Amino acid sequence: MSHDVPPAPPSLDERLFARRINWNHFYLFCEIVRAGGISEAARRLNRRQPTVSAALKQLEEQLGTPLLARTSQGVELLPAGRALYDLSERMMQVVRAVPHEVAKAAGAVHGTIHISMISSVVSSALDATLTRFHRDLPGVEVRLDVAPWRSVVRAVETGDAEIGIACDSAPMADLHYEPLVKEIQQLYCARSHPLAGRSFTRPSELAGEDFIMTGLDEPLELELFRRRYGLGERPGGFAENLPEVKRLIELGIGIGFLPTCVAETAEGKTDDKLWPLLPPGMVPAYHVYLITRRDAARRTPAEIFLTMLQDALKEG
Repeated sequence: MSHDVPPAPPSLDERLFARRINWNHFYLFCEIVRAGGISEAARRLNRRQPTVSAALKQLEEQLGTPLLARTSQGVELLPAGRALYDLSERMMQVVRAVPHEVAKAAGAVHGTIHISMISSVVSSALDATLTRFHRDLPGVEVRLDVAPWRSVVRAVETGDAEIGIACDSAPMADLHYEPLVKEIQQLYCARSHPLAGRSFTRPSELAGEDFIMTGLDEPLELELFRRRYGLGERPGGFAENLPEVKRLIELGIGIGFLPTCVAETAEGKTDDKLWPLLPPGMVPAYHVYLITRRDAARRTPAEIFLTMLQDALKEG
């Protein structure tokens, strides 16, 4: 007859460590790493530099190993520091989730969750999270506000939005970016367009073509690619909304860029009204991020949604 062997109890040292450690030191350590130095962390936290330095020294002494190397630019993570930083980040996430998970279990979560996002994002993790969130928290209204990517980032930065979903070529230090999905842009024309059936290895050959512009919603990577080859110097149409950009391209009013996920059918094939003009290996691509403020106090619906989406991303 077999019996499950119970796990060994933690050693005395581990129990003493857990009892004696100042848990706030893990938070301070994360802030030093994020700030890139002790002085900057002290400034952000409105604390005296010697206090922050002493906390770091005490943490290193209790762990028995140095965590950071001081450099002329600030600090650099040592291997032990990298391991501790990853653990501390997870601990902070769990601690922040405590009141929200308790409220969820007690059935006390109501209100509205506002998500600011760019248009036409295709993400199975996002879709699965929205479905699960509504199922688990039917008392919360989900509101999706669609805006150009710069407006999304600005809304998160100013606190007007708790959650943003957008591209951003110049990440801000006060914001946290987690890759959600990678978008690939392709240059399309209508199947009825004179260019249909051809492929161009030199995009500059298309500089004189009527072009459908997308305005403020154009990712910077795409703008730089377009300007490099002179595309868009002859505007043929304009639309901020990607479905309307697609409509103008399909009608033959001009050529234009679309994320491949927008141009594809549910079966993953290019829409039969569109023709791709560039080889797959040379088209621009960029990440769409889940964007939040670092250590911001979020309402319970937003915090639970973030946890669900991050879990879905890890599983996917």
